[in-house]
Amino acid sequence: MKKPVIIGVSGGTASGKTTLASKIKEEFEDDVIILSHDFYYKSLTHLTRQEREQRNYDCPEAYETDLLISDVQKLCQGQTIQRPIYSYAERLRESETVTVEPAPIIILEGILVLENEKLAELMDIKIFVDTDSDIRLTRLIKRDQKERDLSLDYILAKYKDTLKPMHEKYVEPCKKKADIIVPGNRDKNDVGFGVVIEKVRSLIK
Repeated sequence: MKKPVIIGVSGGTASGKTTLASKIKEEFEDDVIILSHDFYYKSLTHLTRQEREQRNYDCPEAYETDLLISDVQKLCQGQTIQRPIYSYAERLRESETVTVEPAPIIILEGILVLENEKLAELMDIKIFVDTDSDIRLTRLIKRDQKERDLSLDYILAKYKDTLKPMHEKYVEPCKKKADIIVPGNRDKNDVGFGVVIEKVRSLIK
């Protein structure tokens, strides 16, 4: 079996990472699987709901990255994996898993997928989606209110106390590791997306 092409898609929260990953999947359809780093948040069953709400979810320690690395290595060897399901509502990993079959293209998406050296070494292409912080905050508020039922006060407090400083400490430095930097403003990223697609095509031929 030919080694799959592994694409890392990083960038700040609400930068447009998922949108870019989805566009790649639309282009190559069934040849693509997407593994979000968020699937691999540590399960905090030993903590109360209130304690889980106060945890920092924007630092490397929040993830079980070794499990993600192991799963990627298994997929590269042609093995099927059982990837976790994470509940944002409960801040817990669910008991069920999703069966994922090997595919020619694996996309690893998340704010810190380029931060971990062992994970980054597995990638053939490293992409950073670069989006202005004001735009990201606006998107974050809309997303977290609609999809995660969080209050505006909670979102703004977490942004100020955790997300923004963790972005500056861990996420922004990942830009230096990227092979391609794609603007996250949706009306300006067509050229960057085209470069990504052509690079992927060249690798899978």
